[in-house]
Amino acid sequence: MVKRLLLFVPLAVSALLLQSYFWVPTFSDQVKGSEARLRQFINASTGDAQILNPVLLTDAASGDIADMVFNGLIDRDENLNYRGRLATSWEIYEEAYFVPRPGGPTAQALRERIERARAAGQPEWMRNVAKAEVIPPAEEKGSLAVPRRGQRGFDQVPFTVAYPERVKITLKEVDQDLFDRLKALLGAGAFAADPAPYLKGDLPGPARQQALAEIPLAEHNPVITFRLRKGVLFHDGREFSSRDVRFTYDAIMNPANLSPRTADYEPVKRVETPDRHTVRVTYKRLYSPAFGTWGMGMLPEHLLNEKALAEEARRLQRDPAKFTLRDSGFNRSPVGTGPFRFKEWRSDEVIRLVRFEKYWEGPAEYAEYISRIIPDALTQELAFYSGTVDSYTAGVHQVERLRKDPRFQVFSGLAFGYTYIGYNLRRAPFGDVRVRRALTMAVNTRQIQEFLLYGEAEDITGPFVKQSDHYDKSVKPLPYDPEGAERLLREAGWRKVNGVMQKDGKPLQFTLVTNHGNEVRKAIAVAVQDAWKKIGVEVKVDLVEWAVFIQKYINTLNYDAVILGWRMGLDPDLYQIWHSSQAGPGQLNFVGYSNPEADRLIIKIRQEYDLKKQVAYAHQLHRIIYADQPYTFLYVGKATGLLDRKIAIAERGPGGGTRYRKITATKTGNYTFHFNKWLKLPAVPRFEG
Repeated sequence: MVKRLLLFVPLAVSALLLQSYFWVPTFSDQVKGSEARLRQFINASTGDAQILNPVLLTDAASGDIADMVFNGLIDRDENLNYRGRLATSWEIYEEAYFVPRPGGPTAQALRERIERARAAGQPEWMRNVAKAEVIPPAEEKGSLAVPRRGQRGFDQVPFTVAYPERVKITLKEVDQDLFDRLKALLGAGAFAADPAPYLKGDLPGPARQQALAEIPLAEHNPVITFRLRKGVLFHDGREFSSRDVRFTYDAIMNPANLSPRTADYEPVKRVETPDRHTVRVTYKRLYSPAFGTWGMGMLPEHLLNEKALAEEARRLQRDPAKFTLRDSGFNRSPVGTGPFRFKEWRSDEVIRLVRFEKYWEGPAEYAEYISRIIPDALTQELAFYSGTVDSYTAGVHQVERLRKDPRFQVFSGLAFGYTYIGYNLRRAPFGDVRVRRALTMAVNTRQIQEFLLYGEAEDITGPFVKQSDHYDKSVKPLPYDPEGAERLLREAGWRKVNGVMQKDGKPLQFTLVTNHGNEVRKAIAVAVQDAWKKIGVEVKVDLVEWAVFIQKYINTLNYDAVILGWRMGLDPDLYQIWHSSQAGPGQLNFVGYSNPEADRLIIKIRQEYDLKKQVAYAHQLHRIIYADQPYTFLYVGKATGLLDRKIAIAERGPGGGTRYRKITATKTGNYTFHFNKWLKLPAVPRFEG
């Protein structure tokens, strides 16, 4: 799935839609009157979808529907490992290039030295080298966006890079340390350092400097070759092929479509389709998270190519030259390769999908997937009890009661994210790690989890998803220790005077800000305010409307401390949130965290393709960030889902028999992993296995 990295937003308060509640009869009546109801899965969504096109959507409601209609090349299995979907297999390797230094050893001489070392198998890393060769001189075209003088907008200024002979090295596996290793083997003087002789084109001064900065004289080019599944059909009967993969990539990168996924695919240098069932993707640079982006749902080229869009524009009496993918009716009536095909969308009421009988993995058990839009949480709850929807996400205050209800299956899993107190490290006293550690030690996070979240939360000590391998489970939370907190403050030069910590005659005081409308965060603010008061820290709590909170405080870096949360993906790339280069106004490292070793590890993680090495780097980063305490990590919440106990996994035997298994959750808490095998029965089945 495509990664979504978002600040938690407050839940909207919506009017009660009574007409929606009485849309279908109760479950009992349906069982008596209609066998078809057993073949329907009805979901409740708080909001309507916006656009059912995977390369354009940005909201969760649209994403939930698109995941049923479309497939990507890959996704993750129950253990979070990548598995093939529209791709059956893949190979990841690297092609690396470098320009020899003018006046130094020739490309041919350097190639021969590399080949001799490869033949000898020394040094050890040479065993990863498949071959070395000389690439003849070549020109590569590029362009820069240059601001127009005295006008708004930009002009695209072309330029050419005229490369001399280069050395190309093909590696069996990606190696981010390759050029360091080559310099040790060949000497640093073997490599060109100045790109100026190779830049051709009449560029103005600033543009020329920008172009020079972008010319790679030594280049990592990771390559992914996907082998596609044969015989996969789109819902209209057309066979899926490599043309559709290439088209999906082109649609994302076409600026006219304004795809929010463009940044995910910007590292791609080219996408090639040697045949109908092979796709080769070459990258400009090392960027290991790029592999996961191929979980993107694939679009049908034959329905959305330039000719098809022009014909649609003419039918609608629109200008074909201005008609883009965003204007197409496809976005409300999509065609994919997924287990369900689109049937109906009544805005703010219902979206209906039906089973695709020719789905490549075999048809789903449910004949229909229906999403009802029910904005009000109470109405959703009542609809679930009556059987007019089949699933419900319980509030933390309901879990204990509903867990004991014999009518329901209950599934509880940790969220992909966490809630924290973030400190503005640019401001005193937060620049002192002893103060930050003291503030954390003064907060009883277990009490917050137990009394404010009814036990539906756990400790968290670092920035990675807790269920992932990248999270270092050996890192233990700082103890709740108010006396130890006071000792740390004294070490930092603070003294308690009349119950208030002071330094140089000034009290230790600041403002804690969070968003209005989130009752849990409001309660946390009051709890930590009281905890900090006990150690002599005076804190004012400020609750502000969400948009003001983000625009006035977060984006402008105008705050002391905040209560916020992150929703994370499984991708371990933390560059935007934690790298020191991302600490400016409007960027996501708004606490101003800066640690050179953390920066180094963040880059190592996003450039490392070996999972074991990547996990090792992540554990180091986890330990560094927790030791620095730029956040007080409060908790990771749990999401609790309920299903009718009559829903089970149906296992069809080769002889026609069926056995039923209980639905179980994956290690991430996802209980819908086997959704295509779910079946609702008239009564609770006898489970096997």
